[in-house]
Amino acid sequence: MKIFFLCTILLLTLTVSLAAQNKSIYTSTSDKICKAQKANDDEGGDYIGICPGVGSYKLKLIEGDLRQTLFVITPKKKEHPLRFNEFYYSFSAIGDKVEWRTKRGVPFALIARYNVADVENSEKRTSYLMVVKITKSFSCVTDVVLPGAKQNEEARKLADTASTRACKVAGQ
Repeated sequence: MKIFFLCTILLLTLTVSLAAQNKSIYTSTSDKICKAQKANDDEGGDYIGICPGVGSYKLKLIEGDLRQTLFVITPKKKEHPLRFNEFYYSFSAIGDKVEWRTKRGVPFALIARYNVADVENSEKRTSYLMVVKITKSFSCVTDVVLPGAKQNEEARKLADTASTRACKVAGQ
């Protein structure tokens, strides 16, 4: 009986310890924080900015024709396109901050707010959360969380299991 009790306590301690290891760190995607590589305000505008990240990772924010997307830049400077603009073709904008899900300071997932204009009324926007899996060799969108009362919590749950999830293909 003592062994069963001891094993139960050990298992609970281990479970709590593992869950506590996942942390959120927020960084900005604001053009005031990101370092502009290219900026052109003509017509639809072009912009490329390098934004701070976590654990030697960075983000590249790209805007063209009033549509934005992100690239994850690894510590070895390899760039992984996330292709947000292929999921929704309307005018779009990344939120001013992103949430990095980390374990021991190393990011394994990213959550980015993606505001997409309505096709018929560009003043009306829908705010999605894009969940991204991050590995040393690639990064990709695994889930798109629709607006709702528990949108942030749902995105965190999906991010915490992103490593086991398949990459999502735009249009499916």
